[in-house]
Amino acid sequence: MDYEALKAGLQQAIPYNNHLGLEVAEVGDGRGVVLLPDAPALHNHVGTQHAGALFSAGEAASGAAFMGAFGERLGELTPLARSARIEYLKLAKGPIVATGKLSSTKSELIERLEADGKVEFQVSVELADEDSVDVARMSVDWHVRRK
Repeated sequence: MDYEALKAGLQQAIPYNNHLGLEVAEVGDGRGVVLLPDAPALHNHVGTQHAGALFSAGEAASGAAFMGAFGERLGELTPLARSARIEYLKLAKGPIVATGKLSSTKSELIERLEADGKVEFQVSVELADEDSVDVARMSVDWHVRRK
């Protein structure tokens, strides 16, 4: 699979993420990495990254992980993020790296999709600052079905 092409396509596919300045840094086999810049427009009232910006970066990383697993079949699928939960652990200062990983292997998910015509799974996301300190944890539940 051409992960670089998926990364480039994903970077342009969601205008909201571009508005925030999110950068898709990696799309891999069930893994996605998104960078949230440190910009004053993304700060909250105490001068740290806004909770909504952190949430957006985490959701985008979960989408990149989804693309890494299902990108070659995207034309036949309808993917939806069904729910998400986030836990803010520390004040998020500076640029943030959001790393999403699938809860199951790609082959397990494809097998369930083939058997049932749909599959539900979770993507776990860790958000860390430039010192690799975790500032938030997130999980996103995805529902994917064949069209």
